[in-house]
Formats: sequence, structure tokens, C-alpha cells
Amino acid sequence: MSLRLAIVADIHHGAPSHTKRGDAALGLMAEFSSFVKDAKPDLVIDLGDRISDVDHETDRHLQAEVAEAFKAIDVPIQHICGNHDRDHLSVAENEAFLGQELASRTIDINGWRIAFWRADSKIERKGDQPGFKLPEADLLWLSHMAQTADRPTLVVSHVPVSDHAQTGNYYFERNKRFSTYPEAARSRAALAQTRQPMVCLAGHVHWNTVTSVDGITHLTQQSLTESFTTQGEPAGAYGLMELSDTVFWQVFGKDPFEVRFTPQNHRWTPPLGPFFQEG
Repeated sequence: MSLRLAIVADIHHGAPSHTKRGDAALGLMAEFSSFVKDAKPDLVIDLGDRISDVDHETDRHLQAEVAEAFKAIDVPIQHICGNHDRDHLSVAENEAFLGQELASRTIDINGWRIAFWRADSKIERKGDQPGFKLPEADLLWLSHMAQTADRPTLVVSHVPVSDHAQTGNYYFERNKRFSTYPEAARSRAALAQTRQPMVCLAGHVHWNTVTSVDGITHLTQQSLTESFTTQGEPAGAYGLMELSDTVFWQVFGKDPFEVRFTPQNHRWTPPLGPFFQEG
């Protein structure tokens, strides 16, 4: 038995901002709804950053419009908050718009467990160390989930923890600290506690990537409205993932991508120490 997921990431509804074509978001959401109708997935996943934030009142209006767009989808949906959803709005406000509790949880479907790791995604902009701050409670939830996994698991989050290279990324090549949590290494160590096949899926970084770390495959999906890889046109990216003994992930739109792999339940030999000791 297989599990089929339709995925949309980083919708960024709102005014155009840098290379984010938020002005096209609602039209592309209508296309995504049609795609879901044809693909007939078991579940739809929204990876967060539904809006490009402005201020509290504007963000409420934008979130309401995106929530309305999701109502055209007649398939169960699980949402995650991204950093732009949280700049001016609380988790509770996002929950009210989406009609869904946004705490971390797991769902078992068709032989797989989906772990929705809804870790704090708000970027702290004050102080001398701006960026994400991962609460210890969120890391402990991830650790417990990995330790107790008894079946293949897909871990879904807004922020990736692979800490993969950002070379060439419009936003993050020169701002890498904002591409992941400072606690990314601890997060990967928590994931490595599992002895089940595990795959991680995130958004946030606005491109399609595959990274393997310690026998766990980390994927990031392109934004629905990003344009830095598509010559100024919105990517119109949405994904379809088939999970069974293998994983087949396709991203459609103007930045197409696909990969098939077999997730493993074993971990790697720890990395060798430095060849030479300094000093």
C-alpha cells in the first residue's frame, strides 16, 4: 500500500517582494487546487509561509484570502506555519484562519508515519544574534518522535535542518544563518536516534534540493511563487510524493524536479576527526 501526498510550499501571497511573485499566488493556488483534484492524493501538505508579511492587519487580510483559497481543496490538509506567517501573527491567529490546531503531531497513514514538526518558526530580529531560536521543547518533541518511531517516517517542517550548502541561493548564500536553526546539528542528532527509514521534507529556502545526512534523506521544495530560478516568472511549483518501500517525489511547474530513492533504516559511521590538529 502506498501513500500519496500533494505539497505546496511558500505561497507568499501579497505584493511582489524581491524575487517572490506574491501577486500571482491566488491564481497559482487555483491551479494547485485543480492539480489536487486530478492527482487524488491522500493528504495535502502546506509547508508554510502562506503570506509575505507587512503588518498585523494586512497579514490578517492576506491569511484570510489564502485560507479561502484552500477551501477549494476537497482533501484533508495539514498546515505548518512559516516565519512570514509568524512575523505579526500568533500561532493562535493562524489556527483561527485555518481551522486547525498547529501543534506538532504525528499521523499514521498507509504504513507510513507523518510527523508534523511545527517547531517555532518565528525569526527574532532584535539583539545582536537575529535569526531562528529553536525552543528546547521542540527539539525534545523531535527526539521523542524519532526514538519511538515504529514504522517509516516522513518528518515535515517549514525550516530544513540538513544545513545544506546555500551556494547560488538568492536569499541565503550570503545569509546562511537564516536558512536553518542554530540547533540544526542537534536536530539531526535527534533524528538519527530512529532505527526506522526516515525522510525529511521542508520549504523555506525556495529551491528544490536533496541532501543525505547520516542515512536520512532531506528534501526541500521550491516556493509556489519564487522566480529567481525561473527568469522572473513565478515557479508555480507544487509537489507530488509517493511513499511505499521507495519514495518518488516530483515537483511540477517552471522549475521541475524529480527523484526516486529507497529510504534506509541504518545510520552512517561517524565522521573522522581533523586530519591535522592546529596549534
